[in-house]
Formats: sequence, C-alpha cells, structure tokens
Amino acid sequence: MRAHHRNLVWQGVRALATRRLRIYGDLIPYDFERLPLRKILNAGLVEASVLYKPLRPWGWPTHLMVEPSAHCNLSCTLCPVTAGLERPQGHMDFRTFKRVIDEIGEYLFTLLLWDWGEPFTNPAIYEMIAYAGGKGIKTISSSNGHLFARQDHADKVIRAGLDTLIVAVDGLTQETYARYRQGGQLDQALAGIRTLVARKRALGVTKPLVNFRFIVMRHNEHEIPTLKELARSLGVNAVTLKTFNPCYQDPYGAKEEAVKREDYLPQDRRYWRFHGDSIASRVRRKRNPCKQPWDHPAIHWNGVVCSCTFDPHEQYPLGDLRQQTFRAIWSGAPYRRLRRQFRKDWSQIPLCGQCTYAFEGGACRNETIAEAIFFPEPLQPVRHA
Repeated sequence: MRAHHRNLVWQGVRALATRRLRIYGDLIPYDFERLPLRKILNAGLVEASVLYKPLRPWGWPTHLMVEPSAHCNLSCTLCPVTAGLERPQGHMDFRTFKRVIDEIGEYLFTLLLWDWGEPFTNPAIYEMIAYAGGKGIKTISSSNGHLFARQDHADKVIRAGLDTLIVAVDGLTQETYARYRQGGQLDQALAGIRTLVARKRALGVTKPLVNFRFIVMRHNEHEIPTLKELARSLGVNAVTLKTFNPCYQDPYGAKEEAVKREDYLPQDRRYWRFHGDSIASRVRRKRNPCKQPWDHPAIHWNGVVCSCTFDPHEQYPLGDLRQQTFRAIWSGAPYRRLRRQFRKDWSQIPLCGQCTYAFEGGACRNETIAEAIFFPEPLQPVRHA
C-alpha cells in the first residue's frame, strides 16, 4: 500500500511539472495534455480523501458514471434490467446532463456513459458525448453494437467524438452469443462493428477506439483461441477478456437467486473473478479498495445519484438532481452517513458487503480484465469528423 501511495505522489509531481497524465481504464491508456492546474490539484485532493476517508471529500469526482437510458433492446440473462428494475425506466434529458457537467466537468478526467440499459437507445447521447468532449473529458461508452449496423448511428457517434466504444460480444456463434445476450443477433452486432470501422476509415479518423469486449463464461471459453483472429479481421483496436461477475443478479444479497451462477463460471481459473474454489468460498477482503464513496459516483437517467453502478434498483439513493445541485448532494447527509459506515465497517453495508470489490480479485479498476490484446491502427489520413 505504501508503494502505491508513493507512486501516486510521484505521478502527481510529474503531472504538475509537465501538465500531462496517463490513466488507465480496462487496461486502455488515456493520455491528457495541457491539464489545468485546478484539475491536477483536485485529483491529488481526491486521492488524499480516498486515503483518509473524511466524511466530506476534499475534492470533486475525477470520474463519473452517467446512465443515458435504463431501456435495453436485449434481455441478457443475469442483468437486473431483464429481471425487472425496481425503479422507473426512461432516458436522461440533455438538460439534466448539461447541468451536472457544468457543475463538475472541469474536474473530470473520464465520463462513463452507461450503467443499466443500452445507452444508444437515447437519441440525446450524441449531444452528451460532444458536450463532455468539449470540456476536455474523455468519454467512454458500452453497447451491444446492434444500432451501429445502421450507418447513421455509426456516423453520429464518430462525429460526436466518443473516445472509446466497448462493444460487448460474448460469443462467436449465434448459439453461444444468445446463451447470455438473449434477444440479440450476433450477425447484427458484428455488422455494427464492421460499419463503425468502415466509417472511421472513410472519414479518416481514429476515434472512437473500438474495444471488442468478451465476458468469459463456461459456454464460450472454448472460443477464446479463435477470438483474436476474428477481432483482427473486424478491424477493432482492442480485445478485452473480462471475468464474469456472479454478483450481478442480486447485488444486495437479499434474496435467493433464481439462476445457478456456478453454471456460468468458466472452467479455466484464469478467468475467474474471485479467489476461491467456488462462489460460496470466495475470499473476502480485509481492506476494501473501493474509492467510489470519495470518487466516481453514478447518476441514473432520472437524476438520482447513487454511490456506484452496483445499486441498479436505486435502493440507496443519495440525492436527486431534480431537487438539488450535485455539490449539495456530494457533501450532504446521506453521503456522509454512507462514508461514516464505510469507514467504520464497510461489510455491514448490504450494497458494499456483496459487491465485487468486497472479495479478492474483484477490484473493477485493475483486476476484472483478465487480458487485453491491442491491434495497431492502420495508417490513414486523419481529419476532423
């Protein structure tokens, strides 16, 4: 831990001297240049807050998750959207989005435009991407790729300036793909990737970086040896093999799960998220490395602020942007109570006690991607889209 903190201090000193910083998300590097001093200093205050855990953070979030939509065009097996969200579903309006970016956007490094639902079912998402990018924020989104089979959607996301698009394709045949991505068509998802890559080349641009995401499960792990060549032939920039999270169906640990999660665990232990011989025997951490009570909150489509993505049913809301500013919520009483309990004993918070971060091997920022494969960008003239 001390070595980690020394490294953070060194990164901060170097960033102050050069106004440059490289951060990683899902093992993908993001480079920032000509950083404003306030952004660097705020990042240092955030890391200090994570270390000392004050009830009121000393800085503003450096990373933010925003849910553009809670609607989805697929019915993935273990997803809470498929089981039925215990909250209203809808699309975020641009006005709500703009308000929070105007409040804290000057401090953000990355904006994750997804949570629960397919983000690109919201027509306003392209305006959101462009607005955040204009503030110097790296924008990242995740999709099942179906909508990008249409050239107009591919062109919109390119012209909006999205930095990275994760396309989740968890099977290389229709049979393995649909086992988890129920209601989806593999051919349409791959067509979406091909269309997006073709339009990038036609427009002479390199963004968005296309990340072919493959969640490794028992029914698809045999396809890993052929995955790399398929991805290369599609022209994507990267393939990331992600470990399967068996905690999704009931993140609160409040009820018996209907689906046998063990059936999805791959046989190859390299692709297990947690340490242990089974889900039941996974090893609980002594220290929870989660930073999210002091950084990286999640905002649902309706403006409700939650501590993180693992509150899909909004059982622990911390504030509502329809009634409060984000800054009031960030230092408000509900957030302070959450931080106090996390500091005292995080395992007694139902949401945190069952979270992927609670177990060895489950830290989302640096442990859940088992492997990343990168492909060189083909040489091409670059111009603004």
